[in-house]
Order: sequence, then C-alpha cells, then structure tokens
Amino acid sequence: MPPPAATNLGYTPPDGGWGWAVVFGAFISIGFSYAFPKSLTIYFKEIQEYFSVSYSEIAWVSSVMLASMYAGGPISSMLVNRYGSRPVVLVGGIMVCTGMVLASFGTSIIHLYLCVGVIGGFGLAFNLQPALTIIGTYFQAKRPLANGLAMTGSPVVLFTLAPLNQFLFDSFGWRGSFLILGSIVMNCCVAGALMRPVNKRVQPKPTNESPNRNGGGEEAESVNTGTQSADLLNEESQTASKGQSNVHKLIDISLFKHRGFLIYLAGNVIMFFGFFAPVVFLAPYAKHLGIDEYSAAFLLSIFALVDMFIRPATGFIGNTKWVRPRIQYFFSFAVSYNGVCHLLCPLASGYLGLVVYAVFFGLAFGMLSALLFEVLMDLVGANRFSSAVGLVTIIECGPVLLGPPLSGALVDIFGDYKYMYYACGVFMLVPGIFFFIMHYYNYKKLDEEQRQSVAVEMKTSEETVELKMNQDDKTVDAADG
Repeated sequence: MPPPAATNLGYTPPDGGWGWAVVFGAFISIGFSYAFPKSLTIYFKEIQEYFSVSYSEIAWVSSVMLASMYAGGPISSMLVNRYGSRPVVLVGGIMVCTGMVLASFGTSIIHLYLCVGVIGGFGLAFNLQPALTIIGTYFQAKRPLANGLAMTGSPVVLFTLAPLNQFLFDSFGWRGSFLILGSIVMNCCVAGALMRPVNKRVQPKPTNESPNRNGGGEEAESVNTGTQSADLLNEESQTASKGQSNVHKLIDISLFKHRGFLIYLAGNVIMFFGFFAPVVFLAPYAKHLGIDEYSAAFLLSIFALVDMFIRPATGFIGNTKWVRPRIQYFFSFAVSYNGVCHLLCPLASGYLGLVVYAVFFGLAFGMLSALLFEVLMDLVGANRFSSAVGLVTIIECGPVLLGPPLSGALVDIFGDYKYMYYACGVFMLVPGIFFFIMHYYNYKKLDEEQRQSVAVEMKTSEETVELKMNQDDKTVDAADG
C-alpha cells in the first residue's frame, strides 16, 4: 500500500496572487453545482400538482440532476486533464442554461428528467470537477483554507436562490422561472473565464528527495557506483512511467490499490444515500406541517446562512497545525454529527423546532462539505486528485441517484417524514463511525510505513558512504601501485 500522499508537484504553487481570483471563480462554479439542484425544490410542490405525480416521482428531478453531475465526473476529469479547467467550465455553463430553457417548455415529468436532470446535471459536472481540481494547482500550504472558501459558494448561492425562486414563481410561474434561471446560471461562464492555468515556472521547487524514492537518486549517480541494481531500477522506473503515462493521462485506475482512497470510497458510498435527501425535503416537510410557502423557503435560507459561515471557519480550523496532520478525524466527526442531527429532527415540533434543526443541520452540512474534497486530496495528493474525484463521483452517482427517491418512497408509504429522517440519520452515522475506526488504522499503518522508509533511507545512505570509501581506497591503492 502507498505511503502518505506526495506533495511534490514539480513546482511551487503560488499560494496566493491570481489564485484568489481562481478561488472566487471556483466559489461561483461550486456554488451553482451544489446549490442549484437544492434550490429547485421550491418548485416541487407546484410541479407535483401540475403533472399529478407522487413525492417519489418529483424527487427524481433533483436526484437525476445530482446523479448526472456525479456520473459525469470521469468525463469531466478527462477533459480537464486534456484541455484544462477553463474551457470545460465554459461548456458546462452553456449546457445548464440550455437544459433549463428546454425544461421551461416541458410537457411531462419525463421531459424535466431529461432537460433539468441529464443535460443540466452533466453541465454541473463540467463546473464542479474543474473548480475542485484547479485549486490544488494554485495552493498547497493554504489549500484547506482555499477549499473552505470555494466550498462556501454553495450556501451563498443557495441563500440567494431560495427566496429568489419563490419570488420568481409568484411572479412568472415555474416555466418563466426556469427561463430566468437559465440566464442566471450563465454566470458559470464568467467563473470559468477566471480559471487561468497556473504558471508552473513560478519557482522551481527544491528537491530533497532521498535516493530510495527515486530508484537510485542523484547522490548515487554522483559517486557513479555503476552497480547493476541501480541501473536496472532506473530502467524499470522509466519503462513503467512510459507504459502507464497514456492511461494515467486520462484516469488513474491504480487508485483502486490505494488504501486511503478505498476507505474514503467505501464510507462515502453509504453516506451519500442520506446526504442530499434531508436538504431536498426540508421545504416540502415544512409545507407538510402547514407552514406557509415563504416561511418554508426561509428555512433553506437559514440553513444556507449558517452553512455559509461554517465552511470558511472549517477551512481555517482544518488549516491549523493541530488539526491538519489528522484532518481525517475532523471529517469523521462531521459525518457523525450529520447523522445525529437527522436522528433528532423528528423531535423538533413546530416552525421554531425546524429553525433550530436548520441551524444545527447547517453547521453539520457545512463542516462536511468544506472537508469532503480536501480530505480526498490529503489522501491521494494533488497530482492524482483529478482522477480520484472522477472515479469517486461516478461510483457515488448510484447512491446520489437512489437516495432522494427512496426517501420520497418512505414518505409515500408511511405518510410521514420522520421515517425518512431516521433512515438518513442511520446512513450518515454508520459511515461516520466507520471512518473513525478505519482512519485510526490507516494513520497507524502510515506511521509504520514512514518509520520503515526512514530506516531504509538510513541503511541506503550508510551503504553509499561505505561504497564511496571503498572506491576511494581502491583509487589510492591504484595510485600507489
């Protein structure tokens, strides 16, 4: 299994400068990617009545959109690896706009699945992955903070869109609102224009790599040992690099041998069954309890407002010297905290109780969202992150697709939302406990591997010094002879 993720990018990231403009662009792009499907829930009750469909059927609109966003991850990652982030985001913004405009002429719920769900979802995929990837090329020391600020885009956009959507619906109906939303989402193209590729000549990064990690190394070459083992190791390294370059250029499937990546993937597959449904059904749940439409929409604004402030705060905490070395535990706590919130939600009574739930849920959701991709980058490294996020999203699209409809089916069966929140709580709490246990094991194994690596490096250094001394003795003997 691999050692801790390497941080050697071959250059020194700016950790600032134009990188903050890139963070702002990612803020917009990520904001629309995550907030847009949630904000559309404002129209669910009216569209449900218009097409005479069930809770489960209407939930498929956001579910298909989110699943398409995740399913498009590998395609987006390959395009980013080939063309860079900027053109991919521009195309994504145009796709979401096209999907919303076509959906405004929809004549059936299937039409909305295709236009909003599939076309819009793939457009959001072309916004999300490039924004996540480019931050890792501009930041290293301040990366958790930059990721936290960029992920804040989701609650800010949701906080804005939730009341705006209610106003648009009252003024123009859901068809007119979809047309206007199509024009609003074109701001993703502005975000893409800010994503200028990083200048990798900023400053050569000093290489203090040990001889062991380079399969021979500069020190061994300087003494010119000429040993067959070093030559063979260098040749094998070059051959493997050439043979795998074409595959890794698009997608790095060797990640399925990475211990930390597999832990992350296994927990997330379970977690995503209960990740989005509580947000999707928050406003409909309030309306089900007899709360008026604007107050129900305001719950999303409260949720988004809390989420908005906790994300950069989480990034700041995650960047501290006490948390960052063991940031996976912080992520495990955030997942478990979400589960506890959902399990306690049915105990909330009346509008005030839902406000309290929205506040605590906003804290939990914001912490988790700010750390979601930072911990993946911490596990696999910035160089492999684009491939990693593509593989993760294509696998997660299954639970993302099925989660909200299954939750809606529970509402249809029992006629009550509390069982849906119980189920989501279990789906979040179980992987949270799993993460705590497995990351404890992973950190322990990484410490052991690091100690073994240091021991091998020391042994190699001693052998190199001894070999050099022997060569010097032979040279002296030859000179005397």
